[in-house]
Amino acid sequence: MAFKPNYNQQRAERNRAKEQKKQERLQRREEGVAARRAGEQTEPDGTEPQDDVQATDADTDTETKTDTNNA
Repeated sequence: MAFKPNYNQQRAERNRAKEQKKQERLQRREEGVAARRAGEQTEPDGTEPQDDVQATDADTDTETKTDTNNA
């Protein structure tokens, strides 16, 4: 003979499973945020960021070339 269904127990099991799934999603999301924050400190290719001095020198060269061409 089959047991009488215990709806409260089944509902509690569903709620526990749902809460566990929420916690796992939240943990994955937090890990993704932490990984992105750690990635901001490095360049997309994984190297450390370089000084801005080199970038400004390149910008100055292109401005000089543009000014010479316009003259």
